[in-house]
Parts: sequence; C-alpha cells; structure tokens
Amino acid sequence: MNFKELRDLFISEGAEIYNQEEASALFYRMLDQLLGWSRTKVMTHLDKDIEASDLSKYLKVLEKLKAGQPIQYIFEETWFYGFPFKVNSAVLIPRPETEELVHWIIEVLKGRNGGSLLDIGTGSGCIAVALKKSLDGFHVSALDISADALEVAQYNASINKVVVNFIEADILAYSGTESFDLIVSNPPYIKEDEKPEMHENVLAHEPHGALFVSNENPLIFYKAIADFALVHLNPQGLLFFEINEYLGKETVDMLGFKGFKQITLKKDMQGKDRMVSCMR
Repeated sequence: MNFKELRDLFISEGAEIYNQEEASALFYRMLDQLLGWSRTKVMTHLDKDIEASDLSKYLKVLEKLKAGQPIQYIFEETWFYGFPFKVNSAVLIPRPETEELVHWIIEVLKGRNGGSLLDIGTGSGCIAVALKKSLDGFHVSALDISADALEVAQYNASINKVVVNFIEADILAYSGTESFDLIVSNPPYIKEDEKPEMHENVLAHEPHGALFVSNENPLIFYKAIADFALVHLNPQGLLFFEINEYLGKETVDMLGFKGFKQITLKKDMQGKDRMVSCMR
C-alpha cells in the first residue's frame, strides 16, 4: 500500500463519522505527528510504498478515529495560541473560540506592567499558560476541581516553561483569600438539551463535567464566579467569560443585576455571542 491508497482508505473508512475533507485532514495530521511531514511533503510522496511495520501504526490510528476518539487524544497533543499542550480524557480539547478570548484579554491588558489573574476551571491550563506566556510581569493562578486535570495543567506549565499557581478546589464552595486584577473563566455552559447538536466524538470522549450544566440552572457557574469576583477582584478589576452562544443576554443581565459595570458582549469569528467582559 502506498500513501495515496492509505489516504483513500482514511476517507472511505472514516465516512461514517467524518466527511471527506475532515478525514483527509486527519490523515495529514497523523503523518505530521508520526513522521514530521508537512502536507506538501506528503503530496510529493503519495506514490511511495509504506513499510509493513509503519502501516500497522497508521491503521491503529485509523481504528481509533473510526471509534470516535479525537486525534488530539490519540497523540495526547494539541496546540493553543501557538503553544504546545498535552491533552487527554481528563481535560477538554482547547477550542479556537477560547483562543479568541485569550487574544481579547491580551489586547485589553497590553501595556500594563504586571498584575495578578486567576483562571477558574483551568482544565488543560491552556488559558492560564497562554496568558502567562504572553503577558509580562503577571502572577497567574489557575483553579480546577479535578486533580487529574490539574496534573495535565501542571505538565503543560512545565513544558511551556512558566510558573502558574495551581489550586484544587470547587468554585461553587471556594472562598480563598487572594485578590486579583483579572479573573477569567470558560466554565461548563452547554445545557443538557443541547446534546443532540454536538458531535458524537465530543459526547463519547470529552469530560462531561467540564461541558454540561442543567437546563434548569445553566448559569450556575457564572453566578458563583461573579459572586467570587465581587469579593476577590481589586477595584476596577476585570472579569472575562467564555459563554453559551444562546445565553448572551441572560449572562449580561445577571452581571448587571450583580452590579458589574462596563459590560461588553463580544461575538466570535463565526458571529456567535461567545465572550463577555465587565468591571467590578
């Protein structure tokens, strides 16, 4: 079998889960991971025969993909805001929308000489680590209820050569003593009744505790974090959220009711209400 035949196999075998473009992209991603080959190099080697020992590795990846396992979990690696991150089933795979949130924060804080910030529900640590890498002089803390997630986040801080203060706690019950110039969170926000809209890969493999909230109280984490921020943000401190695209108005109204000022609702690149910022 040559690489062109293997690519065709990826497309045909993966048809039940992926469209042709997705399956092809996964094929190229696999060869980049395993061989370090760019898409261009693969294209110039499509007629090259594959050795049996290598073919077995590629076919094992294909079987995992057919079972719905995300390729980021297969290789336990992804990239976020230009930085490498380990991911596994203990943490969510970082999304492009969250990169937009990080970029917004960096733009707002540009020019500031240091400060302190807290990332609540850090998961893989992608927000905390990316901000620590991108902001000068900031002391960064990151909180999560999951010890397994924090183990991944600590590893990601290490490979990116940054120091982050990690806290194992449940924000629904955590009080703490520190104060911060900025608090950011991408908490669980997908309602149970939105599950049918989601890709089966996500439902089967990513941690539900980091994704879903009840239909009856979908803003449970936002309310708790807002209350925490009222106590722990410094004067003129900033609060940033990634939000459910269907709950933008409700989130803004909740923050206004609690007394936050300068509330801004921001759309992502797809035109969906995705981010909110406000000031204490």
